[in-house]
Amino acid sequence: MEKIVSLCKRRGYVFQSSEIYGGAASVWDYGPLGVELRKNVADAWWSTMVHERGDIEGLDAGILMHPRVWEASGHVTGFTDPLLECKTCKKRWRADHLEDGACPRKPSVAPGAHGDCELGEPRLFNLMFKTFMGPVEEDASVVYLRPETAQGSYVNFLNVQQTSRQRVPFGIAQVGKAFRNEITPGNFIFRTREFEQAEMQFFVKPGSDDDWFDYWREQRLAWHHEIGIRPDKLRFHEHGPGELAHYAKTAIDIEYEFPFGWQELEGVHNRTDFDLSRHQEYSGKRLLYIDPGSGERFIPYVVETAMGVGRAALVALVDAYREEEVAGQARVVLSLDPRLAPIKAAVFPLMKKFGQPETAKELLTALRRARIPASYDQAGSIGRRYRRQDEAGTPWCVTVDRQTGEDQSVTIRDRDTLAQERVGIDHVERWIRERLR
Repeated sequence: MEKIVSLCKRRGYVFQSSEIYGGAASVWDYGPLGVELRKNVADAWWSTMVHERGDIEGLDAGILMHPRVWEASGHVTGFTDPLLECKTCKKRWRADHLEDGACPRKPSVAPGAHGDCELGEPRLFNLMFKTFMGPVEEDASVVYLRPETAQGSYVNFLNVQQTSRQRVPFGIAQVGKAFRNEITPGNFIFRTREFEQAEMQFFVKPGSDDDWFDYWREQRLAWHHEIGIRPDKLRFHEHGPGELAHYAKTAIDIEYEFPFGWQELEGVHNRTDFDLSRHQEYSGKRLLYIDPGSGERFIPYVVETAMGVGRAALVALVDAYREEEVAGQARVVLSLDPRLAPIKAAVFPLMKKFGQPETAKELLTALRRARIPASYDQAGSIGRRYRRQDEAGTPWCVTVDRQTGEDQSVTIRDRDTLAQERVGIDHVERWIRERLR
């Protein structure tokens, strides 16, 4: 992971938040390449979930919601972790992850193992961030920063269903920020207190939920394969009775083998009718679905898919990273799927004369106007420029050389195969677009 973290800082993927002040714990800023990667992951998810289907609608619910939403969902009383505090060090750990911690006074031993340390009794710690809504804090009402986007889909179930004229089964998809006051965040951007979720709630008729759960489990695994994640690095983990959330009938995690072990990448959950039933009870509003054909009335069951966008971006980075030797020289490559790569093409003039920089900049402008993210580099040898782009994950480098002035062709070099191809300068856009499909 140290190499990934170093590359992310060096190439502008991820920076420590508030770094000039010493940083903010487990909060990260996405740099010029990182923000593009994360957006590309979210866009790929949205395209698959919403644009390519006719049975899923998009939604962007507010981060701040009525406090009763979180009472109905169980987050106020149930969204807690058991917390242990050392009376000497004043450090806190999750009781169920104690073996992963280290004593700050002696990192080689577990929390509480140092002779001068003493762990207190476990206490429940709510993971939601509180704030206040109103001009004066003492008169304002307590509200929460949402810990998930899902509840916005449930309280808008009828709004979306009726305005879009969807029939069950159908889904509601959201991409948005969520906040969890994690006790033990870490492993770079794997677990953070502020993160972006891509969640889809699929509403189905009771009795059909098991079949839809199986369907979405396979669909989501196939999507990760489609965006280039190696199949041998992915697996299912089914939740046992002791792991199931209070709302879940069945649940599985799609896990990825990180350098620090197998960890959750995405979850698929059968939430039954828990959420809609609870919101109906707490709001006093009927959330029944009435089938327009049969007139049958029921509260739908929900099959949920939930993925952290930043975590999926981390998987893409880890999975794409490799070190190899080419012609006796070492190179670091981010072999990202071209659809995820922040920069699709880098344009170089081979030399700083003969009109090559001017021609290269004209091509750069044309690509950017065609909405193909592209960059320009004329510093250093062509080999060094290639290596910089390989490390940044750019799939294609386009070089303007002396032959360009003769026949208006350029060289396109592939990041992974290192193959080079001559292409007419006015065909470069089409050449790239054909490979982004």
